[in-house]
This record gives sequence, structure tokens and C-alpha cells, in this order.
Amino acid sequence: MDTAALLATAAVLAAGVLYWFIWVMGSAEVKGKRAVDLKMGSITKDKVQDKYKQYWSFFRRPKDTVESSEKVPAFVDTFYNLVTDIYEWGWGQSFHFSPSVPNRSHRDATRIHEERVVDLIKASPGHRILDVGCGVGGPMRAIAARSGSTVVGITINEYQVSRARSHNRKAGLDGACEVVCGNFLEMSFEDCSFDGAYSIEATCHAPRLEDVYAEIYRVLKPGGLYVSYEWVTTGLFRADDPKHVETIQGIERGDALPGLRAQDQIAGVARKVGFEVVVERDLALPPAGPWWTRLKMGRLAYWRNHVLVSVMTLLRLAPKGVVEVHEMLYETAKHLTNGGETGIFTPMHMILCRKPIDKASA
Repeated sequence: MDTAALLATAAVLAAGVLYWFIWVMGSAEVKGKRAVDLKMGSITKDKVQDKYKQYWSFFRRPKDTVESSEKVPAFVDTFYNLVTDIYEWGWGQSFHFSPSVPNRSHRDATRIHEERVVDLIKASPGHRILDVGCGVGGPMRAIAARSGSTVVGITINEYQVSRARSHNRKAGLDGACEVVCGNFLEMSFEDCSFDGAYSIEATCHAPRLEDVYAEIYRVLKPGGLYVSYEWVTTGLFRADDPKHVETIQGIERGDALPGLRAQDQIAGVARKVGFEVVVERDLALPPAGPWWTRLKMGRLAYWRNHVLVSVMTLLRLAPKGVVEVHEMLYETAKHLTNGGETGIFTPMHMILCRKPIDKASA
């Protein structure tokens, strides 16, 4: 075979490998998002790197001032512009963890974890349920389909609103699922307008948990149930252990968190705003399977995806800054895994609350 033929053959093979990596292997576990579709939300291509630097600078600084707290919602919005497409590409439409279930897929375990909400808040046909921090709507679709309720989701990120609405239409659930853009610290919904509410790993973004719990309390009907899966440090966390501190700070930096709360603080906050606490427990404890297994199994996928985003950035198919965002998420995954293995962190501290019936005017 002469040189020209060899070069032609090599070019064809290279093109085939590139096609396989990006268009075939680059698909998300849930159809609808591919590596070539990484848009970084509503951020224009030329601003991605700058927005990432602003985000990283903000979350590396202490955020214990009123001014910093007021800026958190805007940076959470920036965070989800940066990561939503990457999450969908590599994780699917449900941006949360779930206990692993023997002989069941990650997708099945996720659905089981979401559908648990239906039973906890007693959602049923005719009910209007609030999803506080709905993301692109994976949980809301599972909960609406399982319960027959109408689910209204709120997210601060406009790009996620458009993604969620698109997914709702494709799933044939746009009549049962509504999505609005807004800050869950200042919701536009009327008082006593929901039969039930839930949040799945979302209220961790609130600078003050009592602010979002108070808003949920306000919009719930008397007797309505609210369940939340909270990100918290556990009783095993030691503030005087540098390794523990680095793990928790790594989770906070990489997930747009103004500061993780302690597990034993959650019920007190709920009672402070008026809720009755019905039950509280850590859903990550045995017999539940490790929730971080999925992160450890994803390390090979990370290498593949890192190659993909690097090549796409080089070919200008993806904006500058995507590689840095992807690296940030990988480092965060290591901190999350360490938090799970050491037991100092859980993303699924469950608290079920009820708005008292005798406080209809509250």
C-alpha cells in the first residue's frame, strides 16, 4: 500500500474514531443530550470562561456576610448555566443521588428514590404539588406519572425551564407538569395554594434554610405535607480534622453551596417556621446501598468525556471553559465520594413536615 493510500486509510479511521467518541459514546444515559450539544445554558460561547472564573472566585471566598448571601442566587444561576448540559449528558435528567439497589440499574434506583415522595406526602390525583428547585424536571415527571397529581416546579435558571418544558412535552406530561422560573426564596405563588411540596437536594443552595422553609410553609395548605432530601454534614464530621474540612469545602465549592448545614440543625429550622416534624431520618444509612458507587464507577467515563470536551474545544465545537468546568465537577465527585465513604456527609437526610391545620391564617 502506497503512502497516499495509508494516509487516506488513517484519515478514515481517525474520522470513525472521532464519530464514535462524540456522536455514539457521547450520548447521555437519557436520550436528548449529546456531547456536541453542550451549550453552557444561556451563556454565550465567548463568556463561558469568564463566567466560570467569576463563579470559582466567589465560591472560594468566605460567604458569611449579608452582601455575599445576597449574591448567592445569581451565582447559583451561573452554576446551573455552566453544568446543566454536562449533567444531562453524563448523568441524565435527575440531578440528585439515590441509594443503590441490588440488581437494579441506576435509573431504576433513581426512580424508586423519587417515587418515595409520592407516598410520603400522600400525593394523589387532583392534588397540586410543588417541586422546590426542579432542575430539568426528572423527579417531577416521575412523581406526576406515579401520583396523577399536577406538579409545578420552580427553578432559578431560565435554561433549565426550557429544558424541563421540552422534556415534559416529549414525555407527554406537559399537561401534568408546569415549570416556572423564579427564586424559591421569594416565590410568586399565592398563600395556601399547594396540597403538598417536596425538594430533592435543592434547598442546600439557600444561604438561610429558614427562608426557603418559610416560603414553602406559606404556600402550603393547612394540613399539607412537605418532604425534603437535604445535603448535610453528619455527626461523624469533625471541624478540627483538616481532611474532613477539605472534603466538605470541596463539596461546597464544586456545587454552588453557601455552606453545608449540620444534620441535627434541620428539624429545628423546620419547627422555627411553624412546621410539625413528622419523621426524620438519613436515607443513606444501611440497609440502603452506597449512593456514591455511581461516582466511583464513572471514573472511566470521566476520562472518555475529558478527551471529548478537550477535542471539541480544540475543534471549536464547544466553548472555552468547558474543560475547566468538567475538571471542577470531577474534583467535586472525588470529594463527594470521600464524604460518603467516611460517613461525614449525606445528600439524603430526609425530613417530612406538616403544616398544622389550626394555623390556616399563618
